Amino acid sequence: MADFALARHGPLGATLAVLPSVARFSFRGDPSAARVAGDAFGVLLSETPCRAAKHGARAALWLGPDEWTLLAPPNEGPEIAAAIARSLGDRPHALVDIAHRDIGIAVAGTDSAVIVNAGCPLDLDLSSFPIDHCTRTVFAKAGIVLWREDTTRFRIEVARSFATYLWQMLARGSAPGPWSRALPPTPPLGP
Repeated sequence: MADFALARHGPLGATLAVLPSVARFSFRGDPSAARVAGDAFGVLLSETPCRAAKHGARAALWLGPDEWTLLAPPNEGPEIAAAIARSLGDRPHALVDIAHRDIGIAVAGTDSAVIVNAGCPLDLDLSSFPIDHCTRTVFAKAGIVLWREDTTRFRIEVARSFATYLWQMLARGSAPGPWSRALPPTPPLGP
């Protein structure tokens, strides 16, 4: 799929953008395997619930006691998989390439939390959902992973099959007036 970016400035002060492709893995393992995988990945996998850890262009999002999503530049995927496999050897773990399963969408701007709250039930006030907080949740009827990257920027990871729906719902949340108004065109979100 060709990368596509579309910016839309609504009256609420937010921009929606389809993010470039990334290497994306789901890693599962016990705490000792997570420490070894983090060393191989170059980012220590957070042991703090619902927190993302970053180093350079790589990030690890804690999604459960034994589960992280790993994000990196797209050309680094094979190197990451090989490094983790070498480091863990026969130790029980799972590393699954999910680069083609999900897509990233950014919601950025002074009212980004308002836009995301149009369909997400979480309290996104900075005091409740601070920078680098991440979790699985829902937006309307779509399951998502939500990560607050900065005070005014959220990254949403969503299955490609729900990407168009999510985009349209986010656009409606940032559109002026009633939902019946014309929305910006939906970018190509599928393969």
